[in-house]
Amino acid sequence: MATAVLRGENLSRYYDGEGVRVTALDQVSFSIQADEFVVVLGPSGSGKSTLLNLIGGMDQPNEGKLWYKERDLTALTSGQLSDYRRDVVGFVFQFFNLLPSLTALENVSLAADIARDALSPKEVLAMVGLSGREKHFPAQLSGGEQQRVSIARAIVKRPALLLCDEPTGALDSKNSAAVVQLLLRMGRTLRCPVLVITHNSEVARVAGRVFYMKDGKIDRIEVNPSPLPADELTW
Repeated sequence: MATAVLRGENLSRYYDGEGVRVTALDQVSFSIQADEFVVVLGPSGSGKSTLLNLIGGMDQPNEGKLWYKERDLTALTSGQLSDYRRDVVGFVFQFFNLLPSLTALENVSLAADIARDALSPKEVLAMVGLSGREKHFPAQLSGGEQQRVSIARAIVKRPALLLCDEPTGALDSKNSAAVVQLLLRMGRTLRCPVLVITHNSEVARVAGRVFYMKDGKIDRIEVNPSPLPADELTW
């Protein structure tokens, strides 16, 4: 059996205030293998964003353990977690989070500048289909193009793990299918796991496995024996 790249064991995240405890994640366990494309599916408040934040090193659990390969992420200091986010994780966000005063090339170069072994920003923009758009500012790009810049920014540092938070949430159907297809291709190119959280069940049809979340728990995990190509999705 292949060694898990990511492994969580009984992860819980809760928030206390004025005598009330709000549980965002409740005793969640999972493993993710190399090269997997996994979709985490669930409604708002199901715990999927909290899970992504823990895996991405943006938050720590109150209980449980989380490993990246053989490294215990729950034992890391804030500085070590910062290094983990820089060196291991590529993030793709729903609303792009591009700097409006920088061109597409400058947005990607900013990420490349802090990476240890970055790819060429211009070549990465070509990989995501934006040759000739390098000098355009975000306001001069469509929503789909802005998300492609966001993906280029995530992959320019050669991440070992690609985390995507509602990457199609702000896009129309045509651009949504194109972005999903691009994420699938980038996962194969980088040979890294891709984890996509979404409330859109259609995206789950391209995944090898789907984690269904409900009330802070992984309600079930389904294996998809025949994932669809992204261009066959309907929205």
